[in-house]
Amino acid sequence: MTLLTRLADRRDPRSWSAKFRRARGRHLAKFLATLPRPIKLLDVGGDAAFWDVIGAGGGLEITIVNSDLSVSDSRFQFVLGDARDLSQFGDASFDVVVSNSVIEHVGTRSDQEAMAREVRRVGKRYYVQTPNRFFPIDPHYLVPFFHWLPRRWQIALLTRFDIGWLRSGGDANAAAAMIDSIQLLSARELLRLFPGARIWRERFFGLTKSLTAYGGFLSS
Repeated sequence: MTLLTRLADRRDPRSWSAKFRRARGRHLAKFLATLPRPIKLLDVGGDAAFWDVIGAGGGLEITIVNSDLSVSDSRFQFVLGDARDLSQFGDASFDVVVSNSVIEHVGTRSDQEAMAREVRRVGKRYYVQTPNRFFPIDPHYLVPFFHWLPRRWQIALLTRFDIGWLRSGGDANAAAAMIDSIQLLSARELLRLFPGARIWRERFFGLTKSLTAYGGFLSS
């Protein structure tokens, strides 16, 4: 495991990734504190480990919707589903919808638009985080500037080397699928998906590492 991989390992409470998640949790908790308990909260694409890291106070009734329900936890209600289609939930059926590092993984730009529409539809409020496309190190690849390279270069490198968390096994098709499964967003693109949102910028040495679009809260 490389140094950057260790620093980005969200499972390690000492890692930078866990540190940023805890800071994100404090930021989210500030908004949740303005709402009466209990709070019905939908986590789109998340898992129990995320809530263990960030902590957000009591009085939360959390439903986690995910395409992978391999882990169970009695503190949460788990629902099998797709971030792009939350039709099992009614309009404004949750007080808050939270999503962490998911929208960059749902597919094409139209898929991201579908997810954003569903988040806005089912939630009275939302809090959606994603890595910043203009930060020089992408948290998936962990190689400076790799995500800015032409796609064909990315595929060629991934077929020859392990890049961050990605392992293609030397297969070009697998490498292409991995590259295409990550569609990073800029602040401007995130605002197009969430019109009227506020953007919180997580900074690292003065650079914006990730972006959070939030809306519907009285406090800003």
